[in-house]
Amino acid sequence: MKTLKGSPNSGLFGATLGFFIGFAAVSLFGPTAHKFKDVMQLTPVMVGFLVAMPSLSGSLLRIPFSAWVDTTGGRKPFWVLLLLSIVGMAGLFLVIYLLYPDRLTTGLYPLLLLLGLLSGCGIATFSVGISQVSYWFPQKRQGYALGAYAGIGNIAPGLFSFLLPLALAGWGLAGSYLAWLIFLVVGTGLYLATGRNAWYFQLKAQGEDTETAQTVAREKGQELFPAGSLIDSLRISAKVWKNWALVGIYFTTFGGFIALTAWLPTYWTSFFGVALGTAGLLTALYSILASVIRVAGGSVADRIGGENTAMLSLGTMLVGALLMTVSHNFAISVVGEILMSIGMGVGNAAVFKLVPQEIPEAVGGAAGWVGGLGAFGGFVVPPIMGIFVRNQGDAGYATGFVVFIVLAVFSLLMALLLKQHHRSPEVSTLSAS
Repeated sequence: MKTLKGSPNSGLFGATLGFFIGFAAVSLFGPTAHKFKDVMQLTPVMVGFLVAMPSLSGSLLRIPFSAWVDTTGGRKPFWVLLLLSIVGMAGLFLVIYLLYPDRLTTGLYPLLLLLGLLSGCGIATFSVGISQVSYWFPQKRQGYALGAYAGIGNIAPGLFSFLLPLALAGWGLAGSYLAWLIFLVVGTGLYLATGRNAWYFQLKAQGEDTETAQTVAREKGQELFPAGSLIDSLRISAKVWKNWALVGIYFTTFGGFIALTAWLPTYWTSFFGVALGTAGLLTALYSILASVIRVAGGSVADRIGGENTAMLSLGTMLVGALLMTVSHNFAISVVGEILMSIGMGVGNAAVFKLVPQEIPEAVGGAAGWVGGLGAFGGFVVPPIMGIFVRNQGDAGYATGFVVFIVLAVFSLLMALLLKQHHRSPEVSTLSAS
């Protein structure tokens, strides 16, 4: 008799915990970048790249690691990424403890970039968890499950942006990095204790053949099953044009979310001259609101459809980006930030309601492409905004938000195209089976 562990809700809990831990690991990198800027004499563009490095690995590694879920389930990809993140965080702590500030020179900039890349591996757990959760839940509950997973997990950077000024004041820079490292190590252990693969993958690991594993798992309620190997999953999903439309939208909503989480502390302190603690609170407001509302956004997408939800959310984001671009008023900019937060948060939920609906035969591969290339926006956008500042001075902090206007308009067109070629969940489920 084969022993099967877990349930959809316990699977959701374990994956959410793992993503929360991984995402929290890099939450102090962006807000503390100004400290490296001061002692290493970095240009705005160099700071932009430094802030964006975790997003580079955190986005591109989502592609192969999410597809890996289709072959082995999510546990192994999860702990490998968390382990790499531990290495990066340990390296950053040692550099700061041993060299900051007097011996931290410009020549060590490449080392900081490398350690930032490793720390960002924790962000890549997102797509692994998306695939892991998708295999646990039926189509009719995908919006709720993935919205809850991503929404709660995404609270991490906002929550820690709020806690960071307190940690810096009490423990200093090195002490704060040590605390985050300990949190990451303990959290990785907790994930290994609670993370569970869906029933199909458990049965395969116990030696069952594919047909028997699918039959037993389907009897327990599992609806989605992988199409083949890691390469097969990536190849199958890459051939579906809707996959690339979703990549474009997610580049705007989640890539933009990552970019602003890293950029906003610098924006608020440099453009409006607020204190670091105030900038942290405003960044936390943005990040936590986008994360919490993503939970509700998933349920909305279950009711009115992912395409409709995406269009409403992108319109809201567009209004917020317009306000941020033209505003030199603190209160108006706060309103713009809130609208962008709501739009991005709900939009993120809408995208992953659509992934298992539109590409059910290769959820892991599709989640990898969408989550990976979409999150790449977190790497691309900050350096571009740094160019606006370099060319225009402080005024560039506002006009740089024109990037988000362009992205929002493009993504609205993609959402409209998806709506015109809607695929019903019923058809998706039959295709997945």
